Amino acid sequence: VIRHRDVRASYYGVIDKFRLQVSEQSQRKALGKKEIIATLLPSAKEQQQQKEEEEKRIKEHLSESVFFEQTLCQPENRTASSGPSLLTVFLGIVCVAALMLPTLGDVESLVPLYLHLSVNQKLVAAYVLG
Repeated sequence: VIRHRDVRASYYGVIDKFRLQVSEQSQRKALGKKEIIATLLPSAKEQQQQKEEEEKRIKEHLSESVFFEQTLCQPENRTASSGPSLLTVFLGIVCVAALMLPTLGDVESLVPLYLHLSVNQKLVAAYVLG
């Protein structure tokens, strides 16, 4: 295992050479050797971050010049949303209904057996609701 302990952006592209020598434990004579060339490259994540930063700078530069044109020409027509979305309300109603259904094992119920929920299902509904 070869580890590079001092990883810096300034070392990207630097070529290192490693020599591996194979020998028997009792003899000092080398049975074989191989030189391995290694180049330190930035990780895919770092490359993506660099690209995103460049794109962000370009977008900021463009948006600054476009911002003034838009604010002078177009009045804002945005309306603030008033309250939770329909999906959130619907999900809350479904979770409350699930908590009100009988639990598996309840025998005295007018609700059909396929609507009886397990304790884990009710816990998920309570978690989502909370």
